[in-house]
Amino acid sequence: MGQKKIDIKQVRQVAKLSRLDLSEAEISQFTGQLGAILEYVEKLNQLDTSKVEPLAHCLPINNCLRKDEVKQSLGTEKTLANAPDKDEQFFIVPKILEEPGGF
Repeated sequence: MGQKKIDIKQVRQVAKLSRLDLSEAEISQFTGQLGAILEYVEKLNQLDTSKVEPLAHCLPINNCLRKDEVKQSLGTEKTLANAPDKDEQFFIVPKILEEPGGF
């Protein structure tokens, strides 16, 4: 079962969706790198993993989360101290949906 290789058109599309302005050299470089990654994944897919137990972590760790305790918050002034743009108690973020019919 062969994997279809990634092509330049797909890399351009992903770059566009990710809002990345890539040069032609970068597109070419990433096409080769992503193709190599897919080839490696295809090799991994050939392994028999039917007797391998699924796991979430490679170490035997159980519940490593901290206790859920109420602590004093930073407060609005400290939270917004380094905000590039703010309106009283709110962060102002740039609009990213430019297409008509966006959310």
